[in-house]
Order: sequence, then C-alpha cells, then structure tokens
Amino acid sequence: MKMIIGGQWVDKDEKIDVTNPYDGSLVDTVPRGTAEDIDRAIQIAQKGYEINRDLPVHRRISILKKTAEIMQERFEDLAKTIATEGSKTIREARKEVGRAINTITISAEEARRINGETIPFDSAEGSENRVGYYYRFPIGIIGAITPFNDPLNLVAHKLGPAIAGGNSVVLKPATVTPLSALKLGACLLDAGLPGEILSIVTGYGSEIGDPLVSDPRVRMISFTGGVDAGQHITKMAGLKKIGMELGSNSPVIVMDDCDLEAAVESCVSGAFWAVGQNCIGVQRIYIHKKIYDSFRDQFVARTKKYKTGYQLDEDTDMGPMITEGEAKRVIAWVDEAKSQGATVLTGGTRKGTLVQPTVLENVPAEAKLDCQEVFGPVVSLYPFDTLDEAIEKANSVDYGLHGAIFTKDLNTAFYAIKKMDVGGIMVNDSTDYRVDLMPFGGVKKSGLGREGIRYALQEMTEPKVVCFNL
Repeated sequence: MKMIIGGQWVDKDEKIDVTNPYDGSLVDTVPRGTAEDIDRAIQIAQKGYEINRDLPVHRRISILKKTAEIMQERFEDLAKTIATEGSKTIREARKEVGRAINTITISAEEARRINGETIPFDSAEGSENRVGYYYRFPIGIIGAITPFNDPLNLVAHKLGPAIAGGNSVVLKPATVTPLSALKLGACLLDAGLPGEILSIVTGYGSEIGDPLVSDPRVRMISFTGGVDAGQHITKMAGLKKIGMELGSNSPVIVMDDCDLEAAVESCVSGAFWAVGQNCIGVQRIYIHKKIYDSFRDQFVARTKKYKTGYQLDEDTDMGPMITEGEAKRVIAWVDEAKSQGATVLTGGTRKGTLVQPTVLENVPAEAKLDCQEVFGPVVSLYPFDTLDEAIEKANSVDYGLHGAIFTKDLNTAFYAIKKMDVGGIMVNDSTDYRVDLMPFGGVKKSGLGREGIRYALQEMTEPKVVCFNL
C-alpha cells in the first residue's frame, strides 16, 4: 500500500516489508517515510486545521458517520488485515473491527456535545456589567503514534476524536502493522474528509518519530506505546500537550466468596487475549488462600485447552507473537523466573513466534515477570491471607492502568476501589474489560491524560473565554 500525505496516496522507492508474524510471509509493502515526508505532512496539516476548524459540526458528524458505514461494508477485509499483519486471531480481529466502528460512531456523536457554559462574571465585585461564557476550540495539528497490538481501533481512538474536535492529524502507525491504519484512512477519505486534514506516514520510529514529536507546529502528541518511548517523547516534545497510554502490569484480586468458575474464565481470557499483547491484560492474580488450590487447578486446566496456531483458522484461540524477538524475550523472562525459584504450571515453551500460554506460581518479587510489563501470554498466581496484603502487592509495581477484584461483598469491592492505585478497577470482570466510551488511562508509569472519545476530546480542545462589558 501507499501512504497518505495530505489526503494523497504517496509511494516511494524505498519500501518496508509487512510480514505475517506466523510464518514471515510477505503481506504487502509500505513506503519508508522520511523526515522530509513528515515536514510536508505537517505543512499540509496547517491548512487542514483551518479547513476542519471552519467545517460546521454537522459536516464533521456526517463524515464520521459515513466512515463508520464504509467500515461496516469493508468489515471482513479489515478483520483479515488485522489478523494477517498482526497477532490477533480472526475472531479477535472481528471484535476489534466492531469496536473501531463503534469508536468512530461515538466520535460522531460526541462532536455535537463539545459544550461550553456561561460564566457568572458579576459574582466578582466590580464586574456587575459583564456577561460571558466559554466555548471549546480545536488546538491545531495533532501528532499521533500508535502501537501494533490494536492496529485499527487504537488508530480510531486518535483519528475519531481529533477530527470530531476540528483538528488535523499526522499519524505514524506501528511499523509492523501499518495496513489497518491506512485502510481506515481510506475509509475516512472515501467518506468525504478533506484530504488536508489527514496524513498517515509509514516508516521507522527512529527516522520519522522524532521529527513529528519535536516539530513546534504540532500542538499535541497522542501516543500509545511503551514507557521508554514515552519518556523519550516527553524529552523531545517541547511545549505542547501530551497524552500517553503506556501500558501496565495488571493485577487481579480473587476473594474466597467469588463465583470461582466465572473468575477463572474471565481471567484466562483476560490473560491470553491477543497473545497477552494487551496493555490491560491480566498479568498477576492474587487468590485468597482458601480457594487458591481450586482456582489454580481450574485455571491451568482451562489454559491447557487453548489452541495456538495460524491466526486465520477459525478454531485458533491464540495466534503468534508479533516477532520472534518478542517471543524469545518472553521465554527468557519465564526462564529467569524459573531460575529464581518460580514454578511453571503449564506452557513456558515456544516454536518460532508461537508461545504457549504460560502460568507460573512462586514468582519472586525480583523477577521481571512480577514487576515489569511482560506483554505476552504469561500470568503469575499468588496466594494471600488478607485483602490489605493483596492490595499492597497489587500496588507494589510502577504501573497503575487497570485493576480488578472478584467478590460478592460490596464492602470488600468498595474497599478495593478506594485503595487500589489504578486508573480503572473492574469488579467481577478481569482487567481486560473496556468499552470505548469510558475514560481510559492510568497513574504512575501507565501514562498521562485519558482516552475514551469524550475525554480525548477534552484533551484535543481548549476553552476560550468570551466576556462582554455592557
């Protein structure tokens, strides 16, 4: 595929191969964008901002609604693209397409709800003759950088609110999964989006990421990815708004009064969805000692039923990791934990990019699996005596995106809600639960700001105060 600069499809002599992570087969190629391409995209985006800023809200709504309709018409092609360039199974990919359509639809709906309010200026002595209000206006050019693990819906979470709010966007999709983003761009352009509003530049982060992030014409960076890259961006960005979702090491607490079968099923799904390459995937499970053995045995038994393999096979439960290097890293972390005393209950092996779903216990606190984000199909089980002990351990890492607790006791649930240091807590669902309209983000090293369309719109617009001295 070609890349998009100012609404035009652009090719280059130098290409980047897009390969299927299952077998390394060539899926397509994309241009190897350069800093010059980013500069051109930003130049055009300056005009695109003026165009979108001046578009009536009903026109933005119509474009986004039409985009969602086109996505629905291209549903299966989008799903196959996700499941071919990335790690998700075709069943997981179809769910992502459905979510992305919903994200774009909600963006259209939220465009009409960018509200202001009147301001009681006369509440200040000496301002009796003044009346006014504030309204929200678009901030300008938004630089967006997206990861490989949700190559369509996370792009929709950048483009949808940005366009709804009246901004222009220069997007750098993940180098290994750019096709889904480009196909979403095609849907937007086919829906009538003025081309100057959107650029999608493909290439390597080291070559086009820094020029995008550091350019002073870009007024906001919206980034989803790893902590190291996020910290680099904050140093490079200069004086501009930054929104970041940087991942987690998500904890689940399982109380002895829970629905055990439901907790097991939810946590297995939450741990191994998208091969565990999921920022809110279950990584640590703290289980009350009264039910630890029962939970562990059922969890391991359910995990062993997972079928790993080719993503496009309808009966595949878990596909490959995104690269063999990532698969090797995950197994190295497992081997490190084993050398430090952990016990592998199932899994812990790989064949190429296929890593078997892995469950461990007795993982020591110094192991990477305990305190860092594994971003792979590995989950660790821990027994606990008291809720306070479980919460203390859950909060012991440098991340705080989602947490979860399984219990039938409201007092227990509300205690955990108050004490767990996370951006969102799921009660009787795994940490993997998310709907696209809710505020989404974390604390500590899990990021800055919030996504979720309404909340992203708040980040992507600014209030302008208007005061009349009558």
